[in-house]
Amino acid sequence: MAHYDEAARTRWVDEPPKPAGRTPFERDRARVVHSAALRRLAAKTQVVGPQTDDFVRNRLTHTLEVAQVARDLARTLGCDPDLVETAALAHDLGHPPFGHNGERALDEVSGPCGGFEGNAQTFRLLTRLEAKTVDGQGRSAGLNLTRAALDASTKYPWPRSAARRSATIGGDSGGGGCKFGVYDDDREVFDWMREGRQDTRRCVEAQVMDLADDVAYSVHDLEDGVVAGKVDLSWLADPAARGEVWQTVREWYLPEVGDAELDEALRALQRLGSWPGSSYDGSRPAMAALKDLTSDLIGLFCEQVRDATREAYGDPPLVRYAADLVVPRRTELAVTALKGVAAHFVMRAEDRMPLLQRQREVVAELVALLLQRGPAALMPALLADFEAASTDAQRLRVVVDQVASLTDSSAREWHARHVGSAPWQG
Repeated sequence: MAHYDEAARTRWVDEPPKPAGRTPFERDRARVVHSAALRRLAAKTQVVGPQTDDFVRNRLTHTLEVAQVARDLARTLGCDPDLVETAALAHDLGHPPFGHNGERALDEVSGPCGGFEGNAQTFRLLTRLEAKTVDGQGRSAGLNLTRAALDASTKYPWPRSAARRSATIGGDSGGGGCKFGVYDDDREVFDWMREGRQDTRRCVEAQVMDLADDVAYSVHDLEDGVVAGKVDLSWLADPAARGEVWQTVREWYLPEVGDAELDEALRALQRLGSWPGSSYDGSRPAMAALKDLTSDLIGLFCEQVRDATREAYGDPPLVRYAADLVVPRRTELAVTALKGVAAHFVMRAEDRMPLLQRQREVVAELVALLLQRGPAALMPALLADFEAASTDAQRLRVVVDQVASLTDSSAREWHARHVGSAPWQG
């Protein structure tokens, strides 16, 4: 905390002095932990829908795992652990129902109001939608986090107009493949947060959060796939099957990477003592072995990044814009290879296609119907926003806020109630 100046600890709306005992970053963390948006993640899809299996991760359990990885890595680099954990806890708050599939569906229908992107929605929740603080005019300031906490929570510190189109066609990229971190009507607080910076560089705390997300995503989605019986790591011994996975990696994540590089990254992981030598059978020894593998993979990736970053910058605390995280190529390739395995065998599985299409239809139909019915169909917290809107684009944004806030189960229930269709599974 001592290495963060007053500007980093400042809040958008001044607040009365707080009793001594907790730092501003500890208060930030508590605000996110107690938010309704965080609780809702328990019923939102990570990869497999949260109602389909008691074991698989949902957005909340994924978020808690990201927070643990991020906090541990932050501590080794000298970042404030509470600040980085706050960013990790907040990083997925803006995800709509049905994960990235719902994100793409919302982006397709929200073009007139500037599109939809889960990270921009996270910023909107933190600074406007999640009720905690109001300004002198009675307008919501969201959780009113410190400047440093907001900055650390921002993966993509630029608007849609400055975004580069992603090369991916699926996977964990939302917003139609266009990643950005702020909608145009949230620019005032965003510009305050980025005060003094004219570039799109991320603070090191945001980089730690992003890496922790990638590491947790790659390792735990693979684990879920194995336990669900959708992935058997022995399949990768077949060159043809491996080539299909590497093609998915190119289409979703790294367009220019070659098979040879990915093969070498996989061989390095297979040299870990915990890499399984037989198929997963659900027994306690198999479960323990799989946990050993996930622990070893996370430890390996974080150790490689920590050592490379320390080699570049030495031993001083690395905070804000004093450093950039150094991710070795071997780490990037290994993480991406694991993500590709889960993407190919789980997210691209043919049996999921009808369900994914139905999810997108539900999201689009909900937006259209709520826009037609207006304030009577909205939750009270968004009613005032809709009535204050003066343009069709502003009203559409409020409806998108409403649909994005729903969980998987509440989206299905709202759709059945408002559209009149029968309940469905997924």
